Amino acid sequence: MTTMIRTGRKPRICQGDILRDVEMIEYAMESEGNLEISKIRFPLVIVLTQDCDLEQDHRFRWARNPQKNSADKYLISVLVAPLYNAEHVYLGQHLSELKMPMETINKNKTPGKNLRKNNNPRYHFISFSQTIVDSIIDFKHYFSVNVRYLHQLRKTNFVCRIAPLFREDVSQRFSAYLSRIGLPTSERDVCETRSESV
Repeated sequence: MTTMIRTGRKPRICQGDILRDVEMIEYAMESEGNLEISKIRFPLVIVLTQDCDLEQDHRFRWARNPQKNSADKYLISVLVAPLYNAEHVYLGQHLSELKMPMETINKNKTPGKNLRKNNNPRYHFISFSQTIVDSIIDFKHYFSVNVRYLHQLRKTNFVCRIAPLFREDVSQRFSAYLSRIGLPTSERDVCETRSESV
């Protein structure tokens, strides 16, 4: 499915924005007075946070308004997810630079076809008609980014925004994936679940 995109820029972060070179803090550790910070830079991410929350944050934080003394509408962070090159996902190599081999997906057989039709709840396939290669969102891989950092980064690293109909599809599928009911995967898990309910 080809996704309509918009290249016009709004003055704020929007749900469905695609940004390049977004950093995620993997960890920060202090040892003997030294601070070690590990960052992962993702080539492309898509903004998942609801647009109404982003709009209110922008309006109350930066626009003129009479309720400036209240930070009630401010966001602390924005949820994003990496956009992986679809070919790398099929090969299980989309996280190879982190030394994390992933499961391969045969793109010519049922698993790959289901992924492209968005019939696999874990993944969302996006085909762009312009400058971005076919991409996949893995709903297991999402993270939060400081709103001020993202606002500043957006000035130079904005790529495009997917149209509202398509962003709502991503949002619905992401929330459905997160709200799924986890079932026990082993006999031990089943036993622990039974003992907790007694």
